[in-house]
Amino acid sequence: MPDTPLNLDFAVIGNGSVAALIDRDATHQWCCWPRLDGDPVFHGLLSTDPAVGRFTIRLDRQTHTTQRYLPNTAILETILHDDAGNALRVLDFCPRFRNFGRMFRPPMLVRRIEPITGHPRVTITITPGFAYGELHPKPILGSNHLRFAGPDFALRVTTDLSLAHLVHQQSFTLANPATLFISNDEPLDQATDVIFNRFFTETQSYWHNWVTDLNIPFDWQEAVIRSAITLKLCSYDDTGGIVAALTTSLPEAPGSGRNWDYRFCWLRDSFFTIAALNRLSATRTMVNYLGFVLDIVHGHDGTEIPPLFAVAPGMALDEHIAPHLPGFDGDGPVRIGNAAASQRQNDGYGAIILSLAQLFVDQRLTVRGDAALYERLCPLGDIAERVALEPDAGIWEFRGSVRVHSFSAVMGWAALSRLALIANALGRPTDADRWSARAAVLRSTIMARIVTPEGWLSGVLDQSVCDASVLILPELGFIDAKHPTFLTTLDVVKHRLMRDGFMLRYDEADDFGKPETAFLLCSFWYVNALALAGRRDDALELFERILAARNHVGLLSEDLAPATADTPAKLWGNFPQTYSQVGLILCATRLSRSWEDGLWRAS
Repeated sequence: MPDTPLNLDFAVIGNGSVAALIDRDATHQWCCWPRLDGDPVFHGLLSTDPAVGRFTIRLDRQTHTTQRYLPNTAILETILHDDAGNALRVLDFCPRFRNFGRMFRPPMLVRRIEPITGHPRVTITITPGFAYGELHPKPILGSNHLRFAGPDFALRVTTDLSLAHLVHQQSFTLANPATLFISNDEPLDQATDVIFNRFFTETQSYWHNWVTDLNIPFDWQEAVIRSAITLKLCSYDDTGGIVAALTTSLPEAPGSGRNWDYRFCWLRDSFFTIAALNRLSATRTMVNYLGFVLDIVHGHDGTEIPPLFAVAPGMALDEHIAPHLPGFDGDGPVRIGNAAASQRQNDGYGAIILSLAQLFVDQRLTVRGDAALYERLCPLGDIAERVALEPDAGIWEFRGSVRVHSFSAVMGWAALSRLALIANALGRPTDADRWSARAAVLRSTIMARIVTPEGWLSGVLDQSVCDASVLILPELGFIDAKHPTFLTTLDVVKHRLMRDGFMLRYDEADDFGKPETAFLLCSFWYVNALALAGRRDDALELFERILAARNHVGLLSEDLAPATADTPAKLWGNFPQTYSQVGLILCATRLSRSWEDGLWRAS
């Protein structure tokens, strides 16, 4: 069995504090501690040394495994089989449930192993590391636990298994169910069996209740539920921020150098993420995320707002290389932090205003937008208008060039347009008229510069650049999806950017050469645009193709290398990608039959 999977065949567990990536063999390959953007104590994902940075269970003479989530939960089940008919079950989860009137979500990994048939012999290895793979301390034995001491914190493994077998990594016969808890260096207050049974039951009940409250489409229910749960696992409860992905430096394409740290919250993601949460009626998660964005506004001091933020104080944005991690299958570099934080990306102001407009119109919310918040947003609208037609790094965060990107310009228009909506909601018609007039002027200017001589929408003003980001413009209300110019754009984008049924971001060279893999979100944008343009059959065909690209437990990364005659399709890029889960949710709710048509009026 390879140390790193050929595909991104990982499942994710988590609880809003920590999360872990587990492969098909039930090995913990990635887990940051004590929060989503923390030090990866399990970092086998980015290491080529199989002896460190993992939490493994090996069945002697193992032949195959099966893996699934328990229905409508973030609890993972892996069953290991050997060639003699022996089998064992592994349950992995992070506890999450209400306790004493608040959410109990400690940094903790819970693993239960249970013999199913025969007398399975297993070897368990637990080799966490610290300081991004630099330190791998030996365990210190306690009475019923192991302690791994790092420079800033220690991990405790509490178990009812033999500590000697764990320390010396020796195989043993699993005769009875056993439990392992990985947590902060604090003792458990009850027997492991008692705690496991309670945590498992309560966590399963929490996820069942959470899913029950979702508003899901009639079609593709399983896919939407799994994407919704995964989106929830990328949310950091303490602040409400949502990371773009749980990993850093999984390459967008092999040998490309496009290895980025995505454990941050991007402003541009906020509007689309809130739209997805709103369609799902995941109101509490949406409100927490709105609170994160609102805090950015209240902390604004009049200077330019960066395009991304740490999900909580304490994580530096400065980008540097982790020298002790060679990268996914040795394909480095591994980056910590993201230099895009220092870029000028002019779309952020529009993203903030579009997101917070929800507070002024959504009557379900207990925290509502008011005149004071409107007054805080008005200066951001002024900035959005001022920078809309100025060069920036753009939505794709080019590192070697700046241009006047169409998406950034349109987001400036969207800021003015939504401020008009907000002013109307507050009963300020004079303000609304003023914002609408300014939006109309800006839209007219953009339209005069965005349409190419051939009649399609360019990704850069005053140039002919084929860019998938223009597919979003109808969703923002900038242009009707059935407008002749947009219909022409759909055809041009398909001809120029479609590769084996999936969509590239653009087709020109950037700082790292020409893109080699499809960007899954762009494929979702194309599906959505086709549906809005009335090309439902084409949209359905592409949507089903994307669904087929999900991994074995229904998750998506950022990028995809389409299948060729010699190789199957392969997921690339950071994982799981929040934007890809959001795209799936938005497209499914757009394309699905209504419950009336699918059930109540079904014949």
